Amino acid sequence: MTISRRTVLASALAASAAGGVNLIGPAAPVAPATAARDILGRPVDRVDGPLKVSGAAAYPSDVTLPGMVHAALVQSTIAAGTVVKVHTADAEAAPGVLAVLTRENTPELQDGPTTPLGESPRYSFKDNRILHSGQHVALVVAETPEQAAAAARLVHVDYEETAPVLGIDNPRAPVVVNPWGLDAERGDAAGAMASAPVVYDETFTMAAETNNPLGLFATVARWDGDRLTVHDSSQWPKEARRILATMFSLPEDNVRVLVPYLGGGFGAGLRTWPHVVLTVLAARTVRRPVKLVLTRPQMFTSLGHRPESTQRLRVGATRDGKLVALQHESTSTVGAEETNIEPITRATLHMYRCANVTVRDRQVRLNIPNPGPMRGPGHVQGHFAVECALDELSYRIGVDPIELRLRNFADVHPPSGLPWSSNALLDCYRVGAQRFGWERREPRIRSMRDGDWLVGYGMSAVHFSWYATPCQATISIGREGGAVVRSATTDIGTGTYTVTTQLTAQLLGLEMDRVRVELGDSDLPPAPQSGGSGLATSLSAALQDTARNLIQAFLNVVANDTRSPLRGRQLTEVIASGGRIHLRADPSAGEAYTDVLARHGLPELAAAGAASPAPEAPGLTMAPSGAFAAQFAEVRVDEELGLLRISRLVSAVDAGRVLNEKTARSQIIGAAVMAVGMTKLEETVFDPGTGRIANGTFGDYLIPAHADIPDLDVVFVGGPDRFNPIGVKGLGEAGIVGVPAAIANAVYHATGRRVRSLPITVEKLM
Repeated sequence: MTISRRTVLASALAASAAGGVNLIGPAAPVAPATAARDILGRPVDRVDGPLKVSGAAAYPSDVTLPGMVHAALVQSTIAAGTVVKVHTADAEAAPGVLAVLTRENTPELQDGPTTPLGESPRYSFKDNRILHSGQHVALVVAETPEQAAAAARLVHVDYEETAPVLGIDNPRAPVVVNPWGLDAERGDAAGAMASAPVVYDETFTMAAETNNPLGLFATVARWDGDRLTVHDSSQWPKEARRILATMFSLPEDNVRVLVPYLGGGFGAGLRTWPHVVLTVLAARTVRRPVKLVLTRPQMFTSLGHRPESTQRLRVGATRDGKLVALQHESTSTVGAEETNIEPITRATLHMYRCANVTVRDRQVRLNIPNPGPMRGPGHVQGHFAVECALDELSYRIGVDPIELRLRNFADVHPPSGLPWSSNALLDCYRVGAQRFGWERREPRIRSMRDGDWLVGYGMSAVHFSWYATPCQATISIGREGGAVVRSATTDIGTGTYTVTTQLTAQLLGLEMDRVRVELGDSDLPPAPQSGGSGLATSLSAALQDTARNLIQAFLNVVANDTRSPLRGRQLTEVIASGGRIHLRADPSAGEAYTDVLARHGLPELAAAGAASPAPEAPGLTMAPSGAFAAQFAEVRVDEELGLLRISRLVSAVDAGRVLNEKTARSQIIGAAVMAVGMTKLEETVFDPGTGRIANGTFGDYLIPAHADIPDLDVVFVGGPDRFNPIGVKGLGEAGIVGVPAAIANAVYHATGRRVRSLPITVEKLM
């Protein structure tokens, strides 16, 4: 997901003068605890770990309700044309079948609203047109999942087929130029390129790939009169509620979306897909709760995928490697009548010091399932081209790849000229190179061997855009002294429960076991999606504001209490630790939360807080930096067999303040594993004649196994960022962005073969 670089937290502006080091800002009531009590950053275990390993964490597919029945999809076998007739009689007569829904026997729904990710996905029963293979044409509801699946196979569809538009290079494909209005330029790239002493001009391609979380996506829908409850594999409960309310003409308060746990999403759960809408429609039709669990092949056609892309990159440089011009153009695929926001070239504007830059994106419309966000969208494709190009340039001019990047380091934000809010990329280079052992690299290609294996070293720089969105939270403290935190976002496995617990405990001076976190419920305070490396940024700022408001609430209670040592005190005068509020200047002068509540006869005190994006303003004094990283790869290639083995990966990451070293490291490792998959193995293959996905099972779609994963090393550098009051920048996607380029660059160093297309298969290395 790509969000404007200018989106910033207003509450952080006051903290910028402090360099982002103070935990909650210079005017905050809670200062950082002493080192002995500082739990932020510590590698504590996941608080939800015991629930997950014991099977007690309820995922959407685990939900069972009284009277619940089951649904199965019927999908189109053609990629383009119209439905003439759906034959349902055999299915309706099958055992246990309650209903077979088609366009002919269901009411018309409202179109879904526009979302921050574009238009809502096209409703399957909107009309009789088929726009891609696997489009939903009917839904069978039966007493058991087996009965529903068996009956779905009895539904037969008559089509009037037309020739589908397939292939990214198809001249029949409609072209959308500048689809998101983000094309940009600075300086005169064409003129500078024409006079550049060194010019590089190459094309890069990347295959489509599919998210494929291990947990199959599931939806359970239940109606109670005009009130709707949905359990769904969503990464964005609030947005799912808004979309369903719009489509079914309901007040938003009448819709509740629940997803306390999600078995992986990687972007697939950021949109409310058509199968969710059909499940809700089925529950209203049969007047019973309905559950739908997608099959693995349906995961390929129903949830989006990383689009196929082609990029042309032109680089102009001086003979000593100074960049003078960058021209970056991309083409990616999209559904015939859908939207998917994924600017591939946008990061090129920000990565290096270069006065003349032009970036252009376009899409081609095809009869394929619509793409959607997948970890590192846009950034991973764009970095592959730019970072491989810089590697090629380094060999051409005879400069070490790291040295070339140092010569073009952007010490200020290139588009605006403003200083970065933080930027430890130079430390990423230095520390990463030391951890990796870059000094052992012999510069000449094909110069390093280990027996029959050619050995290569490669590296890549990373910049992932910063963003934050509005977020709210509440915190309450009760008579027993424990805190309860509530926010509507969800934990997709990244550790949100854990870091929320840590941060709240730190802010309020509590032990972690005294904090309980409730997430994944659209009835809770509004919160953004879990995706795009921005949730921790937004939620942490909201928690800081909420904690400040809660301590103020306690001070308000005792403002005129002659028995309280905190009587008449201001926020700036107090600090929280050990389950109590006390004076900064005199730790003995204070009292416990529980004492205040008991003396005043209060069962609890609660407060709400929020973080809001600041308006874009010409008066900004710094630019939000986002995460930086340097990633290093060692590969081994058997030159006779074309076998590629990735033996080591090192990631040095500047992610601002790290809230939990263990969960943060896990995020970088998980992202690197995904990067290995996209670099070596993964390719979603569309049959060029029919548009069907030819490898839509785990038997045919190659994903990494344990033997494919190398030694993974992660180190964090840098410090708190000034644009966030907690100093967080986000890191969920930085770990994937540079790895494909680092591996491809290492392959070139080992073999002399420059591979500019992913995945890097045996055939490309023979």
